[in-house]
Amino acid sequence: MEFHPTPELLEAVESVARAGADQLMPYFRRLTSDQVSEKARNDLVTVADRASESAILAAIGQRFPSHNILSEEAGWSARSSSDPTWIVDPLDGTTNFVHGMPHFAVSVAVTAEDRIQAGVIIDPVKGDVFRAARGIGAWWNGVRCRVSRRTSLSGAMVATGFPFKAHGLLDPYLAIFRDVFLDCKAIRRPGAAALDLAYTACGIVDGFFEFQLSPWDIAAGAVMVEEAGGSISDMDGGDDYLATGNVLSGSDGVRRDLLEIVQRHRRAWTEAGV
Repeated sequence: MEFHPTPELLEAVESVARAGADQLMPYFRRLTSDQVSEKARNDLVTVADRASESAILAAIGQRFPSHNILSEEAGWSARSSSDPTWIVDPLDGTTNFVHGMPHFAVSVAVTAEDRIQAGVIIDPVKGDVFRAARGIGAWWNGVRCRVSRRTSLSGAMVATGFPFKAHGLLDPYLAIFRDVFLDCKAIRRPGAAALDLAYTACGIVDGFFEFQLSPWDIAAGAVMVEEAGGSISDMDGGDDYLATGNVLSGSDGVRRDLLEIVQRHRRAWTEAGV
């Protein structure tokens, strides 16, 4: 059966995301040391992540009991081979959250027929709500948004993220970073990929690139960028970014220039283990 996203679905996705966002602020700047643990080096999880995730999963289960779920902490829950899948990041920007930096978000997306159909990203500190549904559009706090009109990296401000969980990729990443740095006006590293993609969709930044991300970091923001008139790809120019975790996005011209730079360093990146 062909899947068509609707405004009602988007409202449901926002409701689910809000259930998680409501759990975060009571913990913000109130965490104790025993409420934070390390899953792996530089990869933190907190009681806030788990509280947000529990609320989100409960909300999905109540409204869509047959749907599948892929969530950062709980992992994969397969319920039906034919129904949509929810991709959930209950707290994107956990390191920021732990350190009291007010830049983090909840990210929830719905996929069907091998496409991201709808996504919502909520920043509970700033009160920002970013929403998009395929074929319907993208919005920032209820106002339609568009990617930047920038046609190249020249004069652009772009966002990025460092490969803090994959130190073996640092050298090829820094080579890419250097070339982008020399071409653009400014680079920012805010620390929450979902918000970087949302900001790209709204034209706050002209583009965003990061590597070795997870599907829950990317999914909601990817449909926002596309519905806002931008483009997103993996580092080979294809659409396999959810699987590879490698993302280049922005206006068509900015993403094109990012891709050209990445391709210069593709061999070194591959030799480093990707």
